[in-house]
Amino acid sequence: MTQHVRDIMTSQLVTVEPQASVTAVAQKMRDEDIGIVLVIEGDDLRGVVSDRDLVVRALAEGGDPDEKTVASACSDDLVTITPDEDLDRAVELMREHSIRRLPVVEEGHAVGIVSIGDLAIERDARSALGDISAARPNQ
Repeated sequence: MTQHVRDIMTSQLVTVEPQASVTAVAQKMRDEDIGIVLVIEGDDLRGVVSDRDLVVRALAEGGDPDEKTVASACSDDLVTITPDEDLDRAVELMREHSIRRLPVVEEGHAVGIVSIGDLAIERDARSALGDISAARPNQ
Protein backbone atom coordinates (compact mmCIF):
# COMPACT_ATOMS: atom_id res chain seq x y z
CA MET A 1 0.00 0.00 0.00
CA THR A 2 1.37 3.39 -0.97
CA GLN A 3 1.95 5.73 1.91
CA HIS A 4 1.97 9.46 1.76
CA VAL A 5 4.17 12.05 3.41
CA ARG A 6 1.28 13.14 5.65
CA ASP A 7 1.23 9.66 7.20
CA ILE A 8 4.67 10.06 8.81
CA MET A 9 5.48 13.78 8.85
CA THR A 10 5.91 15.74 12.05
CA SER A 11 3.26 18.43 12.16
CA GLN A 12 4.37 20.13 15.39
CA LEU A 13 6.60 22.76 13.83
CA VAL A 14 9.05 25.02 15.56
CA THR A 15 9.45 28.29 13.72
CA VAL A 16 11.33 31.58 14.02
CA GLU A 17 11.34 34.84 12.10
CA PRO A 18 14.40 35.78 10.00
CA GLN A 19 15.35 38.52 12.50
CA ALA A 20 15.72 36.07 15.40
CA SER A 21 19.24 35.93 16.81
CA VAL A 22 21.42 32.89 16.32
CA THR A 23 21.59 32.55 20.11
CA ALA A 24 17.79 32.55 20.44
CA VAL A 25 17.46 29.89 17.74
CA ALA A 26 20.12 27.70 19.35
CA GLN A 27 18.34 27.99 22.70
CA LYS A 28 15.04 27.09 21.06
CA MET A 29 16.63 23.99 19.50
CA ARG A 30 18.04 23.00 22.88
CA ASP A 31 14.76 23.56 24.71
CA GLU A 32 12.68 21.70 22.10
CA ASP A 33 15.35 18.98 21.60
CA ILE A 34 15.34 19.41 17.83
CA GLY A 35 17.94 19.89 15.11
CA ILE A 36 16.03 22.05 12.65
CA VAL A 37 13.83 25.13 12.78
CA LEU A 38 11.72 26.59 10.01
CA VAL A 39 12.27 30.26 9.20
CA ILE A 40 8.88 31.88 8.58
CA GLU A 41 8.11 35.39 7.46
CA GLY A 42 4.43 36.17 7.86
CA ASP A 43 2.80 32.94 6.74
CA ASP A 44 5.50 32.06 4.20
CA LEU A 45 8.32 29.58 4.58
CA ARG A 46 11.56 31.48 3.87
CA GLY A 47 14.17 28.95 4.90
CA VAL A 48 15.33 26.27 7.28
CA VAL A 49 18.17 26.35 9.75
CA SER A 50 19.77 23.26 11.21
CA ASP A 51 22.08 22.92 14.18
CA ARG A 52 24.90 22.35 11.70
CA ASP A 53 23.97 25.55 9.82
CA LEU A 54 24.31 27.49 13.06
CA VAL A 55 27.80 26.11 13.65
CA VAL A 56 29.14 26.34 10.10
CA ARG A 57 27.45 29.51 8.86
CA ALA A 58 27.22 31.56 12.04
CA LEU A 59 29.49 30.52 14.89
CA ALA A 60 32.50 29.55 12.79
CA GLU A 61 32.45 32.99 11.15
CA GLY A 62 32.97 34.69 14.51
CA GLY A 63 31.18 37.70 15.86
CA ASP A 64 28.48 38.02 18.45
CA PRO A 65 25.78 35.34 18.05
CA ASP A 66 23.35 37.63 19.87
CA GLU A 67 23.82 40.17 17.05
CA LYS A 68 23.70 37.74 14.11
CA THR A 69 20.30 36.91 12.72
CA VAL A 70 19.15 33.49 11.68
CA ALA A 71 18.67 34.89 8.16
CA SER A 72 22.47 34.84 7.81
CA ALA A 73 22.64 31.15 8.70
CA CYS A 74 19.55 29.61 7.14
CA SER A 75 19.28 27.68 3.91
CA ASP A 76 16.94 29.54 1.61
CA ASP A 77 17.33 27.35 -1.47
CA LEU A 78 14.46 25.18 -0.34
CA VAL A 79 13.44 21.76 -1.52
CA THR A 80 9.92 20.97 -0.33
CA ILE A 81 7.25 18.33 -0.74
CA THR A 82 3.48 18.28 -0.35
CA PRO A 83 1.68 16.11 2.21
CA ASP A 84 -0.07 14.05 -0.48
CA GLU A 85 3.07 12.94 -2.29
CA ASP A 86 4.30 9.37 -1.95
CA LEU A 87 7.05 8.49 0.51
CA ASP A 88 9.10 7.25 -2.46
CA ARG A 89 9.15 10.83 -3.76
CA ALA A 90 10.43 12.08 -0.40
CA VAL A 91 13.25 9.54 -0.50
CA GLU A 92 14.05 10.52 -4.09
CA LEU A 93 14.23 14.24 -3.21
CA MET A 94 16.40 13.64 -0.16
CA ARG A 95 18.79 11.48 -2.15
CA GLU A 96 18.90 13.87 -5.13
CA HIS A 97 19.59 16.95 -2.98
CA SER A 98 21.62 15.24 -0.21
CA ILE A 99 19.32 16.49 2.54
CA ARG A 100 18.12 14.83 5.71
CA ARG A 101 15.00 16.87 6.41
CA LEU A 102 12.31 17.97 4.00
CA PRO A 103 9.77 20.71 4.76
CA VAL A 104 6.20 19.76 3.90
CA VAL A 105 4.30 22.62 2.27
CA GLU A 106 0.64 22.97 1.35
CA GLU A 107 -0.56 26.01 -0.59
CA GLY A 108 2.68 27.84 0.20
CA HIS A 109 2.49 27.25 3.95
CA ALA A 110 4.61 24.90 6.02
CA VAL A 111 2.47 22.12 7.52
CA GLY A 112 5.12 19.60 8.52
CA ILE A 113 8.57 18.20 8.15
CA VAL A 114 9.72 14.71 7.25
CA SER A 115 13.17 13.47 8.18
CA ILE A 116 15.41 10.67 7.09
CA GLY A 117 14.81 9.19 10.55
CA ASP A 118 11.03 9.23 10.02
CA LEU A 119 11.52 7.36 6.77
CA ALA A 120 13.90 4.86 8.36
CA ILE A 121 11.44 4.09 11.16
CA GLU A 122 8.64 3.62 8.63
CA ARG A 123 10.59 1.62 6.07
CA ASP A 124 12.87 -0.51 8.25
CA ALA A 125 12.57 0.10 11.98
CA ARG A 126 15.15 -2.65 12.63
CA SER A 127 17.84 -0.91 10.59
CA ALA A 128 20.55 0.93 12.52
CA LEU A 129 19.11 4.33 11.51
CA GLY A 130 15.55 3.26 12.26
CA ASP A 131 16.57 1.91 15.66
CA ILE A 132 18.55 5.05 16.54
CA SER A 133 15.79 7.35 15.29
CA ALA A 134 13.14 5.57 17.35
CA ALA A 135 15.19 5.78 20.57
CA ARG A 136 14.48 8.42 23.19
CA PRO A 137 16.86 11.39 22.93
CA ASN A 138 19.81 11.64 25.29
CA GLN A 139 19.29 14.24 27.95
